[in-house]
Amino acid sequence: MTISAFRADLGDIPVDDHPRIVQQRSRDHYWYSPVLKAKLDHVTAEIVVSPRSNDEVGTVLAAAYRHGVAITPRGAGTGNYGQAMPLLGGAMLNLMNMDKVLEISKDRVRAQAGAVMEKIDEQTKACVGGELRFHPSTYRMASIGGFIAGGSGGVGSVRWGGLRNLGSILGLKVITCEAEPRELDLEGEDILKVAHAYGTNGIIVEAEMPLAASYDWVDMVVGFDDFMAASRFAHGVASQDSLLVKEVSTYAAPIPESYFNRHKPYLKDGQSVVLLMVAPVALAAMTLFIEHHQGDLRYRADTASEDERKRLPPVYELAWNHTTLRALKVDPTITYLQTRYPTIEHLEHIIGLLGDELPMHIEMTRQDGLVTFSGLPLVRYTSEARLEEIIAIHESNGCNVFNPHRFTLEEGGMKRTDQKQLDFKRQADPKGMLNPGKMIAWENPDFDFSAGKAWLFDGLNPVNAA
Repeated sequence: MTISAFRADLGDIPVDDHPRIVQQRSRDHYWYSPVLKAKLDHVTAEIVVSPRSNDEVGTVLAAAYRHGVAITPRGAGTGNYGQAMPLLGGAMLNLMNMDKVLEISKDRVRAQAGAVMEKIDEQTKACVGGELRFHPSTYRMASIGGFIAGGSGGVGSVRWGGLRNLGSILGLKVITCEAEPRELDLEGEDILKVAHAYGTNGIIVEAEMPLAASYDWVDMVVGFDDFMAASRFAHGVASQDSLLVKEVSTYAAPIPESYFNRHKPYLKDGQSVVLLMVAPVALAAMTLFIEHHQGDLRYRADTASEDERKRLPPVYELAWNHTTLRALKVDPTITYLQTRYPTIEHLEHIIGLLGDELPMHIEMTRQDGLVTFSGLPLVRYTSEARLEEIIAIHESNGCNVFNPHRFTLEEGGMKRTDQKQLDFKRQADPKGMLNPGKMIAWENPDFDFSAGKAWLFDGLNPVNAA
């Protein structure tokens, strides 16, 4: 691997090799996990390359193939599992210069990979009154390409499900890493080969996404003295077909009073809360539903003063993994899990077993038409061994865990690499230059997932990396 020869082939494509900038661009939010922080803290690329067009991406990938330089693609770097960490050094491929909205119609939008999701919505709302179906809590900074490559769902998943559902992504353009890189337009099932694949088998440069009708969503905060009562209310809201909502999530005490700092004047100590984003047309019905469930309406954005609304973050910036971020700012020993509870009884049972060691945070989502309890519980971390015990307690009680303390596609549980993906990678990245170390099936096809051992990429060993 010769970085100088690689760089010489890039022409006037912007490159940065300042150590501080390179290290900064070599990071995502891996540090949410103390396990990943210990394993990945030393990881850094050698240079950052920032192409401005599809042709320039092709030039970078051709040079990477020619000189054996590892390429790690990066959007805004808001992922949490080390997806954008360059395990074998090489070059960070910063795609944020490719930020144009290319085409808007009444039911879809096409944009370059580096387009920020909030900016996409600003244009689609102005043009056709539409918005993206869902987005992460990092909506104001996350790129559409990064979301597709590293995410799975978010705000809006209570109505629209997740990215892996057919119809959630309409089309992708990817560029291969070969002697002569190709631009491939993927549709239908082919999209699943590269969605949530961390850029391991092709660089996403354009995405076409469906739009939903946009609304001036109204934030609500509803208090309950009992978390299970809050959870039953949240499940009820998500199950009502006629209550138009974009976000429904629950937070056990003491999460709200401990970590939702700017909302504290509207919170009651000891209460669990439900956060809602409600369409204006559904406000009257939602108010009745809250009263029916004996909820305590603590805050409603449409009746708040303009000063209050300016001072408070939107509730989606309290939700999803922003909850973890806010907790970490107060208590750096906190970490989290990603879970799924099949029924409310499963949820109640786990809370009974783990109590305040696992302050509960639930995102109501849809999967295959069913309302599900998708957990992002906080964990009062003591050791990796105890974290594994908590995971085992979930699994032995019939609850799924999608482990955010692993950096590979397979170990997190969100995705399994199948033969179609492997075959596609052999075509699109025959030398394995794209985000090496993240796809176990490519690096070590004989790895035994049943052995209970975590995968560790050889490149993380300084001796092997050298």
